[in-house]
Amino acid sequence: MDQRVLGLLLFIPVLLFSVIVHEVAHGWVALREGDPTAYMLGRLTLNPMPHIDPIGSILVPLVLYMSHAGFLFGWARPVPVNTRNFRKYKRGDILVSLAGIAANLLLAVGFMLLALLCVLVARTIPGAMSVVPVVQAMAIIGIELNLLLAFFNIIPIPPLDGSHVFYYLLPPRLGAAYRDLGRFGMLLLLLILFVFPSVTRVFLWPATFLQSQALALIPPLS
Repeated sequence: MDQRVLGLLLFIPVLLFSVIVHEVAHGWVALREGDPTAYMLGRLTLNPMPHIDPIGSILVPLVLYMSHAGFLFGWARPVPVNTRNFRKYKRGDILVSLAGIAANLLLAVGFMLLALLCVLVARTIPGAMSVVPVVQAMAIIGIELNLLLAFFNIIPIPPLDGSHVFYYLLPPRLGAAYRDLGRFGMLLLLLILFVFPSVTRVFLWPATFLQSQALALIPPLS
């Protein structure tokens, strides 16, 4: 099988799992803050069907892959959140926004541990070498992808998660105007991604740095 096709087949399930966990984390924290909307609509589930976004989960990753953009990512359907249900509006808004970022960082750590476990299994169970390389390849994709998702979502462009935190650092009138940008935020993001990709790379350099550090800690399988 062609290596690019194999890479895509390994990438897709890791992407779907990672973006779904990201969205479920938003809904779970929203529930704890007093908003049951996502729970009532059946969105607090790892079943991919309620979460798949045709553009973010399928089209954008495929276009980035086919265009050799140098990085791959995507997103799931945002979970519905009614901020009016939060017991404390500001606290709830910030915590729910940061929940997805925290989930991706924790997933990166989890995939790192899985990659290291693969090394241990490969060195103690020789017969596992038929499966372990594939599992470790997916784990490495998980490390890279979740760091990318975490830091991408920190970018303060509405409606990304980082914008919900940055909003509270602005004066009220400027904050309201800034939040209104959310109507055009997705178009702005797509413009940056496909027309000015170097801007995205500047924002994502912490993810790139942590990716290289994490991969350097993973010894060879044999």
